[in-house]
Amino acid sequence: MILSASRRTDIPAYYSEWFINRLHAGHVLTRNPMNHAQISKIILSPDVVDCIVFWSKDPLNMMDKLNIIDKLGYKYYFQFTLTPYDKTVERGLRDKDEITKTFCDLSDRIGKERVVWRYDPIILNVALDFTFHKEQFSRLCGRLEGYTEQCVISFVDKYPKLRTDILREISKDEMIELGNMISNTAKEYGIKVKACCEEAYLYECGIERSSCIDKALVERICGYELDVKRDRNQRALCGCYESVDIGVYNTCRNGCVYCYANYSDVSVDNNCKRHDPLGELMVGQVGDNDKITDRDAKSSKDLRAKLF
Repeated sequence: MILSASRRTDIPAYYSEWFINRLHAGHVLTRNPMNHAQISKIILSPDVVDCIVFWSKDPLNMMDKLNIIDKLGYKYYFQFTLTPYDKTVERGLRDKDEITKTFCDLSDRIGKERVVWRYDPIILNVALDFTFHKEQFSRLCGRLEGYTEQCVISFVDKYPKLRTDILREISKDEMIELGNMISNTAKEYGIKVKACCEEAYLYECGIERSSCIDKALVERICGYELDVKRDRNQRALCGCYESVDIGVYNTCRNGCVYCYANYSDVSVDNNCKRHDPLGELMVGQVGDNDKITDRDAKSSKDLRAKLF
């Protein structure tokens, strides 16, 4: 089983203590986002969890806990989002120079192959124009050279619930122009570029399709082959493989104006008040009307394959 922690929230930034407590306990409870009363109990034994995929914009609070994760026997890598946007776009984040240092420190600690740089979502508007991205992407490539092997990009999706003038749709021609610039720039620094949930015309820019839950990378980290399928619950253009996500929507405090995982600041505040670092659930408690079901969990190690 590949554990996703998490597409729905920033566990390394805000819930690392809770996460470590759940690893020690050996299980976690997770509500079905579509059916609040339906709870899954997920076993977290290292014998079951092949790899953990952490998603974060600032995993500083997780850094002092990596030794614990290592000693418990878990394998993992990070999807680390680092953009050049300021607090008008990503309201809750620290200074980006400080976060860049955390990126490099993390890479030094666990290896550059296990820290995937995400330059996403790409936003285009009057202030954040092509020149801005050309300058800032080149600058970040220079800072991250030798600290990562790949960069994942995507273009912003303006969801109906996002009421902001900062975001607009990006045309195909604009995507291709940006794609060529990003691909050529990254190549100068030895960084491979992949696209998350984007159309195939970016392949002509020298950009590959991304699998953020990456079977090949997990196999490389674990040292054995996996028997896993593509994740059919994701968008049509998604290249991810199956995983189990333990995060909760409306709990991330990064404050990004483009966020799909939060409904409102009020919802986030209310959920954060209900968080208990010692709880089985990330938010709240099990109620009388809740139904807990043991989720079938087992290692995805391909027993038919030879070891590397």
